[in-house]
Amino acid sequence: GDLTPCWPADVLCEAVQRAHDGGARVAVHVFGEEALPDLIAAGVDSIEHGTGISAELLDDIAARGIAVVPTLVNIANFDKFAGQATKYPVYAERMRRLKRGSAARIRDAYDAGIPLYVGTDAGGQLPHGLVVDEMLALHDIGLSNLDVLAAGSWKAREWFGLPGLVEGAPADFVVYDDDPRADLIALRSPRHIVVRGNVVR
Repeated sequence: GDLTPCWPADVLCEAVQRAHDGGARVAVHVFGEEALPDLIAAGVDSIEHGTGISAELLDDIAARGIAVVPTLVNIANFDKFAGQATKYPVYAERMRRLKRGSAARIRDAYDAGIPLYVGTDAGGQLPHGLVVDEMLALHDIGLSNLDVLAAGSWKAREWFGLPGLVEGAPADFVVYDDDPRADLIALRSPRHIVVRGNVVR
């Protein structure tokens, strides 16, 4: 089937600019390859999933400061999604191919200096509560412990324009018995979770 983007590039650019003028950011959920060049040129702020990011696009994504939220826990289900798509063999094969190349593509993005942030795309096919799984999956493809922690906390907050651990900031933090910088498995066992100064666990 034809997977050519169905929007004129100038309309896409105008839409992204209007969103930016209104103070919004534009996150695009894109699995495939074809839509990415126009979206990148339009100046979107983040690419969710990123399985279609090719080597040719890495420098442009990095230069524009576009973030990538890989959702590796979602991508892990691509074979299942493909298996359910018995009426759509072209889609099924594409999903399987994108899954096979996803770890290398996301690792290439990391190596190119593209900011990666933690997200799961939960609420549809996946339940909430998989953030630690996503963080461990990012580590499995080669991110350092510190970069994984940053992608799921202070760097992500900074990207959203939220303050970190500074005086006057909302008290949002997690307490662990063991140091997750030494071993990310500590993330599975938080002692306390504090959100806006309230202990929620």
